[in-house]
Amino acid sequence: MLVKNKRLKKVIAFIMAFSLIFGIIQLPKTALAAEDVLDVHADGAILVEASTGKVLYAKNADTALGIASMSKMMTEYILLDSIKKGKVKWDQEYSPSDYVQKISHDTNLSNVPLRKDMKYKIKDLYQAMAIYSANAATIAIAETIAGSETNFVKLMNEKAKELGLKDYKFVNSTGLNNKDLKGMQPKGSGPTDENIMSARATAKLASHLINDFPEVLKTSSIPKAKFHAGPDEDINMENWNWMLPTLVYGTKDSGVDGLKTGTTKFAGYCFTGTAQKNGMRVITVVLNATNGKGQGGYKARFDETKKMMDYAFANFSVKEIFPKGYKVKKHESIPVVKGKEKKVNIQTQNPLEVVIKNGEEKLYKPSFNIDKDKLNKSGELTAPVKKGEKVGTLTAEYSGKNDFGYLDGHKYATVNVVTADKVEKANWFVLMMRGVGGFFSDVWSGIISTVKGWF
Repeated sequence: MLVKNKRLKKVIAFIMAFSLIFGIIQLPKTALAAEDVLDVHADGAILVEASTGKVLYAKNADTALGIASMSKMMTEYILLDSIKKGKVKWDQEYSPSDYVQKISHDTNLSNVPLRKDMKYKIKDLYQAMAIYSANAATIAIAETIAGSETNFVKLMNEKAKELGLKDYKFVNSTGLNNKDLKGMQPKGSGPTDENIMSARATAKLASHLINDFPEVLKTSSIPKAKFHAGPDEDINMENWNWMLPTLVYGTKDSGVDGLKTGTTKFAGYCFTGTAQKNGMRVITVVLNATNGKGQGGYKARFDETKKMMDYAFANFSVKEIFPKGYKVKKHESIPVVKGKEKKVNIQTQNPLEVVIKNGEEKLYKPSFNIDKDKLNKSGELTAPVKKGEKVGTLTAEYSGKNDFGYLDGHKYATVNVVTADKVEKANWFVLMMRGVGGFFSDVWSGIISTVKGWF
């Protein structure tokens, strides 16, 4: 018994020593950071292909962080939507409120000065907001659309929900910290509140903005413009997006044409960028970007953005892997009951495009999923069947590594599979004859089986 106890003590001691040593040894940093192929220096970041919503890179993408003036993308969206619906006109004039006039003359903020004795066109205020990030001009637009910034903030949060955004909160139209609004912040928000959004939600907002209103890029890509503030008072506006081709960090072949910078003490240096090259557009977001040494800076957000854009354009391309009208093998048709025809051909409604990393074309396989609720218990459609009726989906399943999915939450790219033709319901006589034919067919089959049994 003593021997066993000694052996047991030795085993326990060995296990404890091994555990202690293993706890001290750390895995190499490269192993821990294997998923982060870019090592973007920011609290949150995301890289997205714009036409498909495919996420090519993500870092802490679902944590709500400060976004500062990138909030103005939501104000832009609501304005452009209001213009489209005829609720606001470009040549509509605005007279500054006391609130807007006071904010516009704060030289510590990005602004164009607005005078009480002047009227300003919405188009000019919009350009001041989109190009120069003018804060008072933004509030002026909010007041024009909703009557007050308080009401406009409600619209911002409602629109965010409508667009399917998550991890966000808007407290003002500009992205400023409420302390900069001189005690006139929207009702219901605190004196030091500030807008927050995750990198994913910010990218999704940008995606909606440039896909729903591509004309925004004509304004966001303007490097310099003038704003007529009053008699003999023209303000030179230089775009804060210094990645534009003719500005400080821009290059002629970058393809950068938007979208919005943002900076506050709370949010740090932020940027939502977009660029198009070789037929592919990307959207990037960095929140609180640094230079890799923990130090923020105006240049850092552009350096980290360039890192993501270069990676995207060098390694990915959009390719059509299944054309419109593609027939899935072994699923070329579906049986139809009570129809003039007994089956209907099915095919893809649109081409299926995916963003493919160089050399990974063979990692995508088609997968057909039928809408079972469209079929009866026997797996048939019931006539009448309309042409173009959705009966399922075709998915391009990816078997590679480091897959970040899509902005909308889907893991793989999908396209609807629809009927290629219509099938009208057969009349009562045809259905009756089929029933009779079926009856005699069953009888004849029974006779044949019986005769075979005799021999």
